[in-house]
Amino acid sequence: INELSQVPLPVMLLPDDFKASSKIKVNNHLFNRENLPSHFKFKEYCPQVFRNLRERFGVDDQDYQVSLTRSPPRWAGSGRRLLLSADRTLVLKELSSEDVADVHGLLSHYHQYVVQCHGQTLLPRFLGMYRVSVDSEDTYLLVMRNLFSHRLPVHRKYDLKGSLVDREASDKEKGKELPTLKDVDFLNKNEKVFVEEEQQREFMDKLKRDVEFLVQQKLMDYSLLLGIHEVDRGEQEEEEELEEEEPGGGDEGGLGG
Repeated sequence: INELSQVPLPVMLLPDDFKASSKIKVNNHLFNRENLPSHFKFKEYCPQVFRNLRERFGVDDQDYQVSLTRSPPRWAGSGRRLLLSADRTLVLKELSSEDVADVHGLLSHYHQYVVQCHGQTLLPRFLGMYRVSVDSEDTYLLVMRNLFSHRLPVHRKYDLKGSLVDREASDKEKGKELPTLKDVDFLNKNEKVFVEEEQQREFMDKLKRDVEFLVQQKLMDYSLLLGIHEVDRGEQEEEEELEEEEPGGGDEGGLGG
């Protein structure tokens, strides 16, 4: 990313940009040796393409670099396939080599779609794709923007398909701290999401346009990820955190009602 910042943005991307890559090989790396291996290789796929996507999604390259590198990301969930950046703005998904080939095959169509819709999409926002090689073991990572707020905690999470067939979370899933619930759970909890008329129109326009793109690409098994933040619960949790941080248990200087 540092290297790219010195290179002027191209007027337009060329077909070769969708096949390009940049590589870095580090040997006998002595700095911070407790946290970094002495030998590793790093490969960035299609750097100009993802740089262009970051710009279209309003992600500053410097902020992106800081989010990825200032503090180590942490595993998100129990599947150990997703990492969350320390500032919670980025999600890193571990891919297989076959997944990387699939993203490569889709990337030119995806980029064209993002250009056409001016970045106004509900689809995952791809920001970078990398391979890290340590001791001949390769790890592939796709970096995406976190769809949820990095400030407000999500209290309930739903994966919605608009179907009731086999669309209830398992008991094992429901036992997790933040389970991914499904359509039947949404109805059983009598959930309702109130959206203003203008926001509803914009949302449905994006949704229909995105689905048309996925159909054109012959992609299936997509769903809508919904996160719910309860305002009252969030405020209560924030007050409790402040009280715990204050000397003497928060007897003085508490928040006013």
